[in-house]
Amino acid sequence: MAQLGRPTYHAVMDSVPPPVGPGLATALRRGTAALHAQAERSGIVQAILHRQASRAGYALLLRNLLPVYRAMERALVRLGPASAVAGWRRPELFRAAALAADLAALAGPRWRLVLPLLPAGRRYAARVRAAAAGPGTLLIGHAYARYLGDLSGGQVLRRLLGAAPGLGPAELRFYDFPAIADPAALRDELRAALDAAGATLRQPGAVIAEAQTAFRLNIALSGAVLVAVQAPGEE
Repeated sequence: MAQLGRPTYHAVMDSVPPPVGPGLATALRRGTAALHAQAERSGIVQAILHRQASRAGYALLLRNLLPVYRAMERALVRLGPASAVAGWRRPELFRAAALAADLAALAGPRWRLVLPLLPAGRRYAARVRAAAAGPGTLLIGHAYARYLGDLSGGQVLRRLLGAAPGLGPAELRFYDFPAIADPAALRDELRAALDAAGATLRQPGAVIAEAQTAFRLNIALSGAVLVAVQAPGEE
């Protein structure tokens, strides 16, 4: 799976042709559509959509997403307001604190000891850290895959998780954005920021390739979580 290894910024930027025609937001949507659909049919996410997920499975998913969000949000703060990814430097979007709170509610204060960090989760977080190297341009692909999903499809997952396995508000803060009054307007702002950033990039196609990698990493993690919770001796 060489495509999921650590990216070298200049190698990626030089090897991917730029998209033509649409702005970056539309190009990202089109370029990841098939992978997005695949993600919904894979692993623990498919189980959630079919109301078949367990509390343990959802907790394990969050455990492995937390390092991803921490790496991404630390990089967004570090890169600063002049970077290509500046449009995503919005504290109201950041999810790491909500994830940690949900984990404590789901698995207790010792969640770090009872919920393992899977190899697929480690690979995902490592890729985000690598994408944030240098000017951090490739981080756009990961922010797109995570945050826009949290603001849209994530709200569907929240309702389904409330139904089965019956999680409560204190366990679903990951999908709660109390500082965002109008999620639809924010999504429009983020898409506009994508187009503005894309217009400044020499090789915006590299961002699309990185977003595709982000979806593949999500698919791999989702599958690994489901396998782990279905292993003998697990819930």
